[in-house]
Amino acid sequence: MRNIHVNQCGYRPWDKKVFVCRGTAEEFQVINKVNNEIVLRGKMGPAVYDQSTDETVVRGDFSELKTPGEYYISVENLGDSFSFKIGNNVYEDVKDGLLKALYMQRCGTELVESHAGKWSHEICHTSKGVLYEAPEIEMEITGGWHDAGDYGRYVVPAGKAVADLLLAYEFFPEAFKNEINIPESGNNLPDILNEAKYELDWLFKMQNANNGGVYHKATTQFFCGMIMPEKDLAPIVIYPISSPATADFAATMAYAARVYEKFDKEYSRKCLEAAEKAWTWLKANPEPVLFKNPPNMNSGEYGDKSDLDERYWASAELYKTTGNTEYHEYFEAAFKELKDTNSLGWADMAGYGSITYLFTERSMVDSEVYAKVKAGFIDKARALVSISQKDGYKVTRLPEGYIWGSNMNILNNAMHLVIADILESNNAFIETAFSQWNYLLGANSLSQCYVTGYGSKPIMHPHHRPSEDDGITEPVPGLVSGGPCRALLDPAAKAHCGGKAPAKCFIDDAESYSTNEIAIYWNSPAVFVAGFVNLKMCEFKP
Repeated sequence: MRNIHVNQCGYRPWDKKVFVCRGTAEEFQVINKVNNEIVLRGKMGPAVYDQSTDETVVRGDFSELKTPGEYYISVENLGDSFSFKIGNNVYEDVKDGLLKALYMQRCGTELVESHAGKWSHEICHTSKGVLYEAPEIEMEITGGWHDAGDYGRYVVPAGKAVADLLLAYEFFPEAFKNEINIPESGNNLPDILNEAKYELDWLFKMQNANNGGVYHKATTQFFCGMIMPEKDLAPIVIYPISSPATADFAATMAYAARVYEKFDKEYSRKCLEAAEKAWTWLKANPEPVLFKNPPNMNSGEYGDKSDLDERYWASAELYKTTGNTEYHEYFEAAFKELKDTNSLGWADMAGYGSITYLFTERSMVDSEVYAKVKAGFIDKARALVSISQKDGYKVTRLPEGYIWGSNMNILNNAMHLVIADILESNNAFIETAFSQWNYLLGANSLSQCYVTGYGSKPIMHPHHRPSEDDGITEPVPGLVSGGPCRALLDPAAKAHCGGKAPAKCFIDDAESYSTNEIAIYWNSPAVFVAGFVNLKMCEFKP
């Protein structure tokens, strides 16, 4: 096991360059990998105890090294780090890979070799779905993304994933000019929007044409085994309408109407009509209509305890898009009722509503409400910085925060910090956001790059059915692993992680769905953060 942990994808010349070392030491060396010459000597910072890893760690800063090249860190008696590069574009490949991974999750289409490389596979899940409540009714339901390591398609997490891509494009359009070799590349629509549109086109199919409500999910009754998607031939069931799904749909479509308007006015109009129709259903059903898995069914539930956060988000998006004061009135009332308006998780989407309101034209917003929304958003960013500063690895999670999908939460926090900095410039917000990016790419106690296909120690055995059954040694690249989960919720985690500190409760094993599954809504915030780190061109001040 390595004692010295770095961002294995590298650093830009102007980045703050920090590594973490398990143990105690006073000095370090940076060595050129090509000729093994020492290019920099430096002093370690003070030793600190990190509760999440149960380690004493020290940190070293080699920001003064700006010369492009390939290097590694060496510390006497503690060994060497993995190698890393310094260069202007060290994050570009992983940015494109994180986005391309969503193409690799496409359902209802053949992934051809010219686009998918050796991970190509046949068309899958082309049969019609049947309504759970009326099995005699069939619906055409092809398309969309496979949600995670399984082949289910779920509206609630789809809303988060699409929103993250739209935010990434709106905030950092210059970062997403590259074509990533998908079928739509070259059609004058940025590929990040092409990919989001593939999911949006499926979402349209999940809306009830008569009343505007949105079905919660389309899945088989049971999870299939570790087989390729084209081998999964079980009947697809379309499960009942839920209010969280309908509100997420309304929000996502209203947002898409704005983003796609300059590219395709007719598509934008279609999105807005669908959003308003969904809102009509929500008005007709003011009480929560929450989803629970029926008996004898074990695909993902994505259940919820409330739908107010989703309605809050939907009202913000519809107001920003239409200017209709009905939506503003709902938003203001929901803001007063909600206890937390800053979460960016699929189960609590209020933070997306707050972001939308904070970037609505100032003449449209209530100044008092705006000030309160902004204050809460900035306060959370400061709290995240405080948590990070007390953590040996500068992570924005407390020990109890290493739960299923901990990497999603870490990336969501990075998103929050980036947006907070746009609202109120603060170098600590940016530096902390970069620390989360470094953690994802190897600057963690396991020296684990939590993205397939990248870094010196990438994820090799994700809980991802195509990667397990395609006969290829390397998994599908660009997928973000869920990361450490202290609850040990699967047999593999229980067998290998018992007694370990929270941030070490991880195993790169396909059987460990609670630590090593992938999901579209874990990749999507990573795409946002990757867009940010590819554009941020400032040097950090001490």
